Order: sequence, then C-alpha cells, then structure tokens
Amino acid sequence: KCLECGKSFVSKNHLNRHQMIHTGEKPYKCLECGIGFRQSSDLIHHRVIHTGEQPYRCLECGRNFNERPFHCSDCGKSFLQNYNLVLHRRVHTGEKPFRC
Repeated sequence: KCLECGKSFVSKNHLNRHQMIHTGEKPYKCLECGIGFRQSSDLIHHRVIHTGEQPYRCLECGRNFNERPFHCSDCGKSFLQNYNLVLHRRVHTGEKPFRC
C-alpha cells in the first residue's frame, strides 16, 4: 500500500513503480535529448522520435504510426487507442464491470 496516497497494489514491483509518481524519479534517460522516464519501456517507445521508426501499424487502414498517443497517468503505459487505455485503467482503479 502506498503511504503517500493509500493505493494498494498486487505486487511490490507495482508499488515501487507507482511511488515514482510521488518522488518524481525517472531513472531511464534518453541519451539523445535527456528526457527521463519511469519505465524502460517508455524510453524505448520514446526513442522512435529520434530514429524515425514507425513500429505501430493500424489494423484497420494499414497505416504506420510512430507513437501511442494515449498515456496512463498512473504508470505511463501508452496505447494506440483510447479504448485500450480505458480498459487498462481498470488495473489501477480495481473496477470490475462484469460479473463472474
């Protein structure tokens, strides 16, 4: 459980990552521009700005994109579609809209 805001997490790793929000810690730095990130995966996604790579392909239209514009404010994870972000947010809120 986070002592700062009271949120609970399923693992110590998730708690540690969450606490970086409060401390402002961003240990993964881009060597090209110096921007910091909480997770290594966010740094990897950021690097496409410098390389010009377009690794994300739209399954509907076939176009390629170089970023995931929808970001989770809790953990920094990024998504191509807002809908997927909305689904992901349930990890943090504990929302379970469907009955077993």
